[in-house]
Amino acid sequence: MITTTRCKVGELALENPFLLAPLAGVTDAPFRRLCREQGAAMVYSEMVSGKGLWYGDKKTEQLLRLYEDEKPVAFQIFGKEPEIMAFAAKILDGRENAVFDINMGCPVPKIVKNGEGSALLRDPDLAGRLVEAAVSETRKPVTVKMRIGWNAADSCAGAAETAKILEAAGASAIAVHGRTREQYYSGKADWNAIRLVKEAVGIPVIGNGDVKTGEDAVRMLAETGCDFVMIARGAIGNPWIFRDALALYRREAKPAPPSTHERIDMLLRHLGMLIAEKSERSAILEMRKHAAWYFKGVRGSSVLRGKINAVTTASELRSLLTEFHTL
Repeated sequence: MITTTRCKVGELALENPFLLAPLAGVTDAPFRRLCREQGAAMVYSEMVSGKGLWYGDKKTEQLLRLYEDEKPVAFQIFGKEPEIMAFAAKILDGRENAVFDINMGCPVPKIVKNGEGSALLRDPDLAGRLVEAAVSETRKPVTVKMRIGWNAADSCAGAAETAKILEAAGASAIAVHGRTREQYYSGKADWNAIRLVKEAVGIPVIGNGDVKTGEDAVRMLAETGCDFVMIARGAIGNPWIFRDALALYRREAKPAPPSTHERIDMLLRHLGMLIAEKSERSAILEMRKHAAWYFKGVRGSSVLRGKINAVTTASELRSLLTEFHTL
């Protein structure tokens, strides 16, 4: 274990500085467990609705299911009403998550149009009140995931000012995606803006954006001075990115890329976890997208993906993968 003073969120000590980002439709419990196994120090839930908690929505509850081998976990909550954020923090204070994270970065129109997610960047005072409300109702660290601004005009300096407001409101750490809301996921993440946020606040800063390899993760630490690196799309189909980042962080040799056998084994283990969570049919349908990610760049994978999209049972998928491995 290589915990250092830099690897803390509030009083929560983490094993290393590499975290799995919250990703809608991806970071469910099975995927989080696989990433923890590969070295992620903390993993985030999919985005959870504060109103869903308020109204006792069953689907919301399903998103909050945790397993012992995935801890520590941060629950990410989205909303715009301080009273609902306070209620969510109070409810989750008794749950097994280690961190309560507030989403201020989601760029999706249906979230933004409701004044939530990255829309909160346009109202820093409300953003601060949301943090204060959560902090008042939980003993756990309250953190925020934000973008560097709504558009290019208010990025960099604006991000630093917003971060100061969130720090003053009681946030224990701030994750900064180096893109504006208008960028969505296009263009290049501005790591310099992350550095400016780090220089502006005294709490830990988590860098996020364009971390596609283990080398990128270590380089972000060096170039921005951030305390943690949050890996998002770079982990999809590639939980091994945490293994690679950790080895390089420890100044060890980077592991060899996962073999086809390792990819198949990981996919099948992932499938087994999904089946334990839901019906076999639902698990198979979900694994179709994961299979495309797991085998991206592997020779013959385009034909394999087409065949996988036609299977309807776990046994058919296992047989197909066994056949592919022997080719």
